[in-house]
Amino acid sequence: MPTTTWNRHHILSLADFTTTEYDTVLQTAASFQEVLSRRTKKVPTLQGQVVANLFFESSTRTRSSFELAAKRLSADTLNFAAATSSMTKGETILDTAKTYLAMGTDIMVVRHREAGVPNAIAAEMDRLGVRVSVLNAGDGQHEHPSQALLDLFTITTLIDPAHPRLELLKGKKIAIVGDILHSRVARSNIWSLIASGAEVHLAAPPTLLPKFFAEFISEKVESRNYSPNPQLFLHWQLEPALQNADFVMTLRLQKERMTAHLLPSLREYHQLFGITRTKLQLCKPNVKVLHPGPVNRGVEISSELMDDPEFSLIQSQVTSGVAVRMALLYLLGSGKA
Repeated sequence: MPTTTWNRHHILSLADFTTTEYDTVLQTAASFQEVLSRRTKKVPTLQGQVVANLFFESSTRTRSSFELAAKRLSADTLNFAAATSSMTKGETILDTAKTYLAMGTDIMVVRHREAGVPNAIAAEMDRLGVRVSVLNAGDGQHEHPSQALLDLFTITTLIDPAHPRLELLKGKKIAIVGDILHSRVARSNIWSLIASGAEVHLAAPPTLLPKFFAEFISEKVESRNYSPNPQLFLHWQLEPALQNADFVMTLRLQKERMTAHLLPSLREYHQLFGITRTKLQLCKPNVKVLHPGPVNRGVEISSELMDDPEFSLIQSQVTSGVAVRMALLYLLGSGKA
């Protein structure tokens, strides 16, 4: 395991992550990826600790990935589902968190449809003076740190399997395409890719990539001293974003978060912004495609392309997720033993 000291008590956002922290996560994940390739895939690293998965919102990949990661580290796991909990009887979110605290939870992995809930739970744990870490597993339209970190790991291990690190993406052109307005994944990916020195191109219809989003990102970027200077570009057409791109990240249309009629039709969206083999001809010859899932086949990406191992890294992302989430739980939990 990397010997770099880890001082972060919670993982709520990537907006203030340092290069050292990114590299620590990537190198730790690489170590656990090697563990997962063994016949015996379990290590006693977090034995005796309790990881509570507090998912107030539905999930398949993230929840299962965190649960498996905790079990691979020999932690005990508690799984919460809002529909079958005391919240149906009026219990508050913070009281629910305190209930799991009283059961001896060491790490809380929190997902919620509203932005800020993981931060609120982390603030309450800090106020109580307990050594409980909170890991944001996706909150509203805010962030999804672990997804962006597994995306980063997937790409950097493709470039250098033995030594994944942030600097490998310096100068690479990466296009993020789709429902950027509603995507917490896009926000976290923007922070990580800007920090790497990559050239980041956002592409979407104007309704899904409004000007105020660019202003919001610019304000956040200016508040930090990124080196090198961040390269962020916005496009309302797909072609400029794909031109000579090294990687294409396509995003799900989050219809459940749309409060207005933002698109004429799914068919038109696919014609203009859906990723296909034909459109990838604008990119570098060895371009790779990512998608955080779940995928609307034939909308954000063609089924043919999604299942093509020559271009698609989608299954690799799912596999990377376990190693990366093992790394995050390890880094938060290793000081609690």
